[in-house]
Amino acid sequence: LLLCAGAPDTPEIAAETADAVAALAASRPGVVWVRDMMAPSAVRAVLSAATVFVCPSVYEPLGIVNLEAMACGTAVVASDVGGIPEVVDHGTTGFLVPFDEHDTAGFAAGLAQRVNDLLADPARAAAMGRAGRERAVAEFSWSTVAERTLELYRSVLG
Repeated sequence: LLLCAGAPDTPEIAAETADAVAALAASRPGVVWVRDMMAPSAVRAVLSAATVFVCPSVYEPLGIVNLEAMACGTAVVASDVGGIPEVVDHGTTGFLVPFDEHDTAGFAAGLAQRVNDLLADPARAAAMGRAGRERAVAEFSWSTVAERTLELYRSVLG
């Protein structure tokens, strides 16, 4: 299990993360925590080698990190919040897990179940990864976004 969680927003979040990682590492082997921000080439290498990428955000305006994982051909398990559903196609490119601030244990269990589902079915994870890559390139590449922006300008300006 590789946890990449650098640049926490507050010292409290940093301490909470450190405690959670220490507890996890004490309960199972193979937990690695990357605390520092990674170079883009390293991020691509890690994402490309992963079976599944997990984004447990409770707020995310778009979820570029999910697009990065999808572009690397990695299945995504993410929170069903904010703009993430605009990016992750539930059941096709990954899974969306509902977030309920009053049931964080249920949210954690939902994330874990979806991750375990994909780890137990590598063919499905690979298929979702391929579908995610296709979606990222077709819908969110710079050339696609530029063309859509030009189309919008043309329609507004006549």
